[in-house]
Amino acid sequence: MTSAAWPNDDLDVAAQLAEGWRPTPFQEVIVKVHQRCNLACSYCYVYTHADQTWRDRPAVMPAEVFTAMTQRLGRHVRTHGLRRVRVILHGGEPMLLGAAKLGRLAEELRAALPDSCELRIGMQTNGVLLGEAALRELRRHDITVAVSVDGIAEDHDRYRVTHAGKGTYGAVSRALELLARPEHRGGFGGVLCTVAPDTDPVACYQRLRAFDPPAIDFLLPHANWGAPPDRPVGSAGFGAWLVGAFDAWYDDPDPVPVRLFESVIDLTLGGASRSEQVGLSPAALLVVESDGAIEQIDALKSAYPGACATGLHVQHDEFDAALGHPGVVARQIGLAALGEQCIACPVHRICGGGHYAHRYRPGAGFRNPSVYCADLLLFIEHVRGRVLADARALAGAVSG
Repeated sequence: MTSAAWPNDDLDVAAQLAEGWRPTPFQEVIVKVHQRCNLACSYCYVYTHADQTWRDRPAVMPAEVFTAMTQRLGRHVRTHGLRRVRVILHGGEPMLLGAAKLGRLAEELRAALPDSCELRIGMQTNGVLLGEAALRELRRHDITVAVSVDGIAEDHDRYRVTHAGKGTYGAVSRALELLARPEHRGGFGGVLCTVAPDTDPVACYQRLRAFDPPAIDFLLPHANWGAPPDRPVGSAGFGAWLVGAFDAWYDDPDPVPVRLFESVIDLTLGGASRSEQVGLSPAALLVVESDGAIEQIDALKSAYPGACATGLHVQHDEFDAALGHPGVVARQIGLAALGEQCIACPVHRICGGGHYAHRYRPGAGFRNPSVYCADLLLFIEHVRGRVLADARALAGAVSG
């Protein structure tokens, strides 16, 4: 395991507490119920990046580990009086368990939490194994389904392929058409798309829009200063893509909610972020791996081997123990986690340094600007310009 200088070595948690900071309880838990996947997506942070710990973990989370996780979550909810929590059944590919098994896991989760807490259970899937019967079973257990799809067929099939190298757009689009039907619509959680700067952002948004999802999210590929994205460092190809997609969305007379775009607008107008890609809101998220390890956000697998680790386990430790881990604290202290270069930037309260995983620099850790700094600056300044111009025009019309 390689140590990151900040926060693992350099963040003084006791000093943060002395200055008045208090941890935010975990309100979202990602549970790796199945460690393997039926696809071989070229950009996958689990299988193709620095951390390869999946190889040493059980393919399926053992029943006793899942039960321990539900009990820890129940105690965390009761300790903090939480009124709402979200659990994401994740992988790998969770549908490799089958919908019936996922339904039984949902039942066990609900039984472990007090009636005073609203439990929302979701699943992130590649969609290939979703059929009519599976969706009926998932809906019966009130499990919402979010699907990964990367725009038009040609673009999707460049990256999201089977282990035999075959594209999956046909199977995924059929699953999305099923989810959009009235009988399954209530369980449709949305679509997630990874940005590729050499694709058409307008065509991508329009294709995703045509699936009629309740929400869309765009995600920059996980990269960092030691493993930069596939384009010259310092160029703004990803930023230009986001600008194009934003304009298509902003000019849409009936737009689908896009979390990243709405978060930047909210932050521009003085609100808070709902996206871990921007803003300074405290991250209240935890991951439980298939072997029961309690870990930080799994996107950190793209940084270095063991970057997610806390040394905690659901069979021995409470979730509260993770609240004092430097990596968890670093994602909850807001402005104090930013370095001098970020603080000097005029959009730092909107950008928030970008996605935490994208700030990693070997030997220095995570107190750096995002490797997508130039892209984010271009994108955020464009959004600010459009939103503030419209706000001024509206104010002028009202005052006139």
